[in-house]
This record gives sequence, structure tokens and C-alpha cells, in this order.
Amino acid sequence: MILDDDGVGAQQRYVSLYTDLLQTVRELGLLRRRQGYYLTRISVVLTALLAVAFGVVLLGDSWFQLVLAVALALVLVQVAFLSHDSAHRQVFDSAARNDWTARILAGAIAGMSVTWWRTKHSRHHNAPNQVDKDPDVQLEAIAFTPDAVAKRGRLGQWFAARQGWLFFPLLTLEGLGLHASSLRHLLRRDASRLERIDAAVVVTRLAGYVAALYLLLPAGKASAFLGLQLAVFGVCLGAAFAPNHKGMPLVPAGMRLDFLRRQVLMSRNIRGGVLVDFAMGGLNYQIEHHLFPSMPRPTLRRVQPIVREYCAMHGVNYTEVGLFSSYKIVVDYLNNVGLHARDPFQCPLAAELRSGRRDLA
Repeated sequence: MILDDDGVGAQQRYVSLYTDLLQTVRELGLLRRRQGYYLTRISVVLTALLAVAFGVVLLGDSWFQLVLAVALALVLVQVAFLSHDSAHRQVFDSAARNDWTARILAGAIAGMSVTWWRTKHSRHHNAPNQVDKDPDVQLEAIAFTPDAVAKRGRLGQWFAARQGWLFFPLLTLEGLGLHASSLRHLLRRDASRLERIDAAVVVTRLAGYVAALYLLLPAGKASAFLGLQLAVFGVCLGAAFAPNHKGMPLVPAGMRLDFLRRQVLMSRNIRGGVLVDFAMGGLNYQIEHHLFPSMPRPTLRRVQPIVREYCAMHGVNYTEVGLFSSYKIVVDYLNNVGLHARDPFQCPLAAELRSGRRDLA
């Protein structure tokens, strides 16, 4: 929480800064669930999934199967987005129905653990871009601060100096990484009973998928299908998440901010029309999603002008750029981190807030 000379009084003002916005949004009915929208979307996505499966069976021994591998990857990306929305309880009023929908979509269809993802993603939402709390800035492969680069050996520092250019090629491994992380989480010794059930579902789905490919296709074509599907899945999913926070200010360890600024200052929206909304699963409205995580995806576009105007009224910087501009920012930022490995970490956010003569508690 940011405090000024008024102490507790200032703390209350910063709390009300978000609660006033939340009250306005609630009174406008923008937090109501859109169950019809989601049931229709889930039906369409599952129909597309079945169509791809039938296509694989009917096409048989052909290199045109690689076209279906790309199609399968794109459909599974949409499944992942729907699982994300359900895990955020955007679909149903019932928490249990949301949780089970997310579990089925993620585990039985996409082959990933929703419990692993929810634990990680909740930490991210609670402290976006905070170096000691956000798991999305604590990755082993990518360094987000010069301090992280300085701890690496010579090869690691060479990689970090070019990590911006290597970031998107690395996303081809993201799909494999998501499956591996899910399995590590579910198969640990202290897993709960529900996680063990999830583990059985995920393992069955992954093993059944691989077995079906190698039964239907020659080994070479099956391997090419699997590799291409995982690569496209990883790139598309990673490209939807990458622009939202990378290259935005990092919050030093121990620094506390009020909720509105914590979510807005560290998030970036992506401009675009219906195509961008579809490709990014609504995550292009990242600011609004972070402020209202349970808000249904189609409502984010409607609430955006309200949030943007409210931030302007209260002097909170609201960032929105085009898709390709956002990727350039990500690449430049990651490369610059590697090139300035010996520089002490200076958080621009801290300097910005101090310039406003606020004390950080």
C-alpha cells in the first residue's frame, strides 16, 4: 500500500480508489456471468476438435496431416483460453461448476493440470511483475533483471544478451514445458487426492493421444505431427501472454502498492479488433482482466472505456499499444536486460512514485 503524510487516511483513500470503480462496474451489471456465450463457445470448440480428430482418421498416411496438426494446435489454444476463463470463475455462478469445467477442459482435453496452473497464476495476479512474488518473472530460461543475469555463467550471459531475439523461437518449446510442469506438479509425493485424480486424467489423455498418433500414422509422420502441434500450440499461447506484462515496470521485492495501481501500472493492453480478441482469448484487455478477474471475456471490451477514463481522472498511467509494437517492446526489453547485466537494478516505477512525493511503506 502506498502511504503519504496522512498515514491511515491516505491508505483508506487508495483502497477506495479501486472500490469506487468496482462499485460502478457492479451497478452497471458488467460482472454478470455470460453463460450462454460460454456454452456456445465451448460447443463450437469441441465440435472443431472432433472435426480435426475425424479428419486425422480419414486422411490417413499423408503429409497433409501436418495441416491438421496446425489446426489441432489452434483449437487446443482456444480450449486453454476457455479453461483459463472457467478457472477465473467467469462462466457459471457456481464455483464448483466453474472448477470442474476448468478441470475437464484443461486436463482431459488440453492435457494440463488446472491445479498447477491456478496456483501459479494466482500468485501472478496477486503481485504482477513483483520480482520476489510473481512466478512469471522468475523463469529459469529468461532473465528479467540485470541481477538475474549477473548470477549466470559466461554462456548464460551470452544467451541473456540475445534473449529477446530468442524468446519467440523458445516458445516452440512452451507446449512441451506446460505438459512437463503439469506432470511434475501432479506426480509429486505430497499431491492431494484430487490432484492424484487429475494426474490419472492428464496421463491418460497424453498417453492416449501419443498412442493414437503412432497407431494411425507411420512413426515419421506421427513424430512430425506431434512436434508441429506442440510447437504451434506453444507459440500461439505464449504470444498471447507475452505482451501483457513483459517490458512493463518491475516492482522491487518488498514494495507494496494499492490494488488499482498494482494491476494497472504493470499491465499492458493490446489494440485490435475481433481478430486480436480471438487470437489472444480476450487477454488483450489485460488491465481490465487484472482489475476484474471474474469478469466474462466478452464484457472486457465494454468496461475498457470506463477504466481508461477512470485512470485518466486519477492520474494512473494506462498503457495500450498495437500488437506488433508490443512484441518489439518485449524483444528490446529482454535484450537490454542482458546487455546491462552489471548495472544495479533501478525500478522506474519506484522513481515515478517517489516523484509524486509519496512514501512507500
